[in-house]
Amino acid sequence: MQNDAAATLAGLRTWLLDRALPLWLAQGVDHAAGGFVEFLQPDHYTCDAPFRRLRVAARQTWVFADACRHGVNGADAAASLGIDFLTRHAALPGGGYARLFDLRNRPIDATLDLYDHAFVLLALSAAASVLPPAPLRARALALEALFGSAFAHPSIGYLESLPPALPRRQNPHMHLLEALLAAHEAFGDAVFLQRARGLAALFLARLIDPATGALPEFFDDALQPLRTGDGFAVEPGHHCEWVWLLWRYAALAGPDARLAEASRKLMVLVDRHGLHPTTGDVIDGLHSNGAAPTMTARLWPQTEMLKAACIRADTTAALRATAAARLAARLTPDGLWQERRDADGNAIRGPAPASSLYHLVGGILTASALG
Repeated sequence: MQNDAAATLAGLRTWLLDRALPLWLAQGVDHAAGGFVEFLQPDHYTCDAPFRRLRVAARQTWVFADACRHGVNGADAAASLGIDFLTRHAALPGGGYARLFDLRNRPIDATLDLYDHAFVLLALSAAASVLPPAPLRARALALEALFGSAFAHPSIGYLESLPPALPRRQNPHMHLLEALLAAHEAFGDAVFLQRARGLAALFLARLIDPATGALPEFFDDALQPLRTGDGFAVEPGHHCEWVWLLWRYAALAGPDARLAEASRKLMVLVDRHGLHPTTGDVIDGLHSNGAAPTMTARLWPQTEMLKAACIRADTTAALRATAAARLAARLTPDGLWQERRDADGNAIRGPAPASSLYHLVGGILTASALG
């Protein structure tokens, strides 16, 4: 099984570096306008979306900065284009970054979205390995200050957006933790790790459910889970994502037995209730009591399962090989993928979203490095 896992991971890495990233560099970057496309259609690699999103620009900047570190030709220029988009078009005069743009890169929605801003911080951090770090660090520190001021909820945690919106979600908090860890590694400033410590404490105190060990997706304004019947909505892919992030957090901030036990419980729910009975895919959603699962399965939870399989406390070669094989089954030889499968496990034909490349790069390169 160890050989199976290594061979499959090597194949995934080759597909990513030799097929997917070159395709997206050729077809997914709008060099004329200075932006990124939202998706690529299979076969003809076109995109008819009349807008650009901040989260895609930030994610693709991170993708190509990481690709540059792995020797992909042309990735440095794409990462530079992404930083130029973020600083010249997305940055708002009063602070923060607009959420949505037309195809000429003009803001059409100036809402400040916490989820999107977390990815801007992640992009700035990754780009520091490609571009002069000092201007990127200054922008990263300005974002950290914005998280602590404008985005800070009056009672606990962080606001969804400015202006505020409901429901509140765990997802932006999770990606903010990811970005803060990356910023600490890239720039070395203690404020990033300090804020990450606060998020880890918030996770234990309010995000994870103490009774079940499951992670609610949606919360009210007081950061209480939104319940239906005797439970709440759960996404197994986010369980896997938190397991990975808490492992990364422990590597930087030191081990914490409470976080380790929480990670174990997160994976228990995934193993028991979060897998498709036929394909073994990580499914999109379910109820916290294990009932009424959403048997469809997107691509991104498979990449997060791959990362979790590599670092969970009870990992085995068989677990790693299985996770790698399930992801490999989604990929097409030209560098695209099956984004969605229906409840019966059949592929749903459709475009490959640019936003999923972030998950593929993170999942494949992380798992390849860990073996």
